[in-house]
Amino acid sequence: MSNVTILWADDEIELLKPHILFLKDKGYDVIPVQSGRDALDELEERRADLVFLDEQMPGLSGIDTLRIIKERWPQLPVVMITKSEEEHIMEDALGGKISDYLIKPVNPNQILLTVKKHTELRRLQSEHSTMNYQQQFREIGMQLGGRLDWQEWIELYRRLVYWDIELASTDDPSIHDIFISQKEEANRQFCRYYEEHYQGWLSGSDEKPLMSTTVLRENMFPLLKEGRPTFLLVIDNFRYDQWKFVQPLLEQYYRVERDDIYYTIVPTTTQFARNAMFAGLMPSEIEKKYPQYWVNEDEQGWKNQYESELLGEQLRRHGFGLKHSYNKVLNAQYGKRLVDRVPELMQSPLNVIIYNFIDMLSHARTDSDIVRELADDEKAYRSLTLSWMEHSPLMEMLQALSEKDVNIIITTDHGSVRIDRPVRVKGDRDISVNLRYKQGRLLDYDPKQVYEGDAAKLFLPRRHVTSPYIFCHENDFFAYPNNYNEYVKYYMNTFQHGGISMEECLVPFIIMRPKK
Repeated sequence: MSNVTILWADDEIELLKPHILFLKDKGYDVIPVQSGRDALDELEERRADLVFLDEQMPGLSGIDTLRIIKERWPQLPVVMITKSEEEHIMEDALGGKISDYLIKPVNPNQILLTVKKHTELRRLQSEHSTMNYQQQFREIGMQLGGRLDWQEWIELYRRLVYWDIELASTDDPSIHDIFISQKEEANRQFCRYYEEHYQGWLSGSDEKPLMSTTVLRENMFPLLKEGRPTFLLVIDNFRYDQWKFVQPLLEQYYRVERDDIYYTIVPTTTQFARNAMFAGLMPSEIEKKYPQYWVNEDEQGWKNQYESELLGEQLRRHGFGLKHSYNKVLNAQYGKRLVDRVPELMQSPLNVIIYNFIDMLSHARTDSDIVRELADDEKAYRSLTLSWMEHSPLMEMLQALSEKDVNIIITTDHGSVRIDRPVRVKGDRDISVNLRYKQGRLLDYDPKQVYEGDAAKLFLPRRHVTSPYIFCHENDFFAYPNNYNEYVKYYMNTFQHGGISMEECLVPFIIMRPKK
């Protein structure tokens, strides 16, 4: 606190001596000046952490001084102090990017709270977050000690995502380490729960949550009966923590009507999870019912090239005779052209748009050292997602649609997890290449380190009669004995999907409506 310097500009600065002395008694360094020009001269010579600026000063006015300050020192917080409550004064001040404003006469406590807000906010928030998490640490631990059902796992994951984001900016590394340990323990127990109940969900012997195969039928189909166009925006590889990070940006234009989490099927990959979502069927059911729309891993061709056809079949099975549009955005140019087609898209009752950026980012992070540095951890990964969203064709699309009477759905087919523990596996040359699941002949692995399942019980296509599917859980990934060290080094701490973890399996399904 003693290092905080406040510059206070007011043509009646002598009348403010009691306030200045009050701040000095609290440990702040205050530089008093009588004009906007003097304020600019002082800022050229000395560092300030906060500026109090009188709106009505002779000569260079407070508004004019504010404009010059923001041109020269754009990050310096400025608090405007004014006698007037006229709307145009406030608009001028707010348009000039003030951090805050106060109406005269001000009292010492108002001044002190404003100073703390703009100079100590990060520290106070960090301390407050740390204290609150310490209180909840025991409560979360008690939850993990019980037997949670599928809904309770969703609510626990919401809490963990909240604290992951809240504690990411804390200045106390020890509390962050404690949270990471608790999150890892939660992931261990979630994987056990998922593996214990998954086959029961598929066979119908256990009460099942909302899953890849039911999420459109349960959450989207009712919207199609409302008579307004529905836009289904599928962001490949979109995690729930990434959604919570970009949510404030979208809430400038939309009200979030539903914030749901659903369970994906395994493997948590586009070929399986997204095809299952569009078809409303498990992969082996798709292969049997619509063989023309299923491409196996060992066959040539894109594995998800028939999503639109599968969705059309699901709509027809449930009595919807409507037509739908389908677009896949693989680059910014196509995304921008699609925004220009909004009037045309509004003629369709259902519009599906796939955005592949985050999935491409995940793969780029594996292959590029530069991208690895940009998305070094979950915090950076979320920040990069937000930066993309702000400047993406998706954001342009959402801004354009915010002027329309539409339903907006934002969802994904699966998430991803940061991997850091190798698990050895062997197999013949046609073994599947995904780092988080394997299927192939002559698989050699430690059963204690994986989740293994028979293709028939998992409702997955069977490539070989005796070969099971095996899945990594938590933060594990499969590594081959050949060139083991080099292989592990290359993939360590990258974001991958295909296996079982909270980040991969518990994913967002968001319904929004424009505020207008």
